[in-house]
Amino acid sequence: MSMTFRVEAYNLSHASENRIHDDATAQRFGFTGGLVPGVEVFAYCCHPAVERWGRDFLRRGEIAVGFQKPVYDGRVATVTATPEADGLALAVESEGVACASGFARMPEAPAPTVSLADWLAVSPPETRPKASDESLAPGLWLGTRALELTPQVLADYLRDVREAAPLYTEQGLAHPGLVLRMCNWLLTQNVLLGPWIHIGSKLRFHSEARLGESLTARGRITGNIDRKGHRIVTIDALVLADAARPVARVTHDAIWRPRQVAEVG
Repeated sequence: MSMTFRVEAYNLSHASENRIHDDATAQRFGFTGGLVPGVEVFAYCCHPAVERWGRDFLRRGEIAVGFQKPVYDGRVATVTATPEADGLALAVESEGVACASGFARMPEAPAPTVSLADWLAVSPPETRPKASDESLAPGLWLGTRALELTPQVLADYLRDVREAAPLYTEQGLAHPGLVLRMCNWLLTQNVLLGPWIHIGSKLRFHSEARLGESLTARGRITGNIDRKGHRIVTIDALVLADAARPVARVTHDAIWRPRQVAEVG
């Protein structure tokens, strides 16, 4: 039987550098208003998976979510999770529009061992170059500054994604949306972007992120392609707790230059 989770979507990024979350800019791109970040729509999708598998999902689960249409601030988003043979098929709709789809599962085998020696540790530049085919070239390594998982950071995020499951506060765990946010930082802390759009992510969890730890991410650009006029970057990322313990391996896709920008340029 399908499970549903309804949430009043909230745009955490009204004032962010990415103006696609600003109403006026988004409307110039043909949207109704500012887009709720994909990271938060992903966070909504995690709710039924954690409800089904509990803390184990944050330790070794797998989830992939792709975003097709925007979810808007203040509108109700409904996540439907339909059991299938090896997991949960996920669908997000808002006001009758299909916005996102994905799949979550609990693999039988543990996540493959990660050697940190294979993941170059770099710091974000003091002065970010403009996003371009050169600054986002395949093969380049990216890094982030640390996110300290303080009680306030964890509580604020749970409030903002309307997550009421007691697991996070009772056991001092970070919401997986915060884990994925680190992959956005691989872009925003390394290049100067115009309006950009997160279009999908696939995560394999290795361990939980916990209160009192710090999160960082390391990533290598594996693709920078043109698709229907959009320039799309793909990052193979590793999120770490305290710069040492793998939390999640992520494939992260984003339109770094929408075709609307290219057409104006």
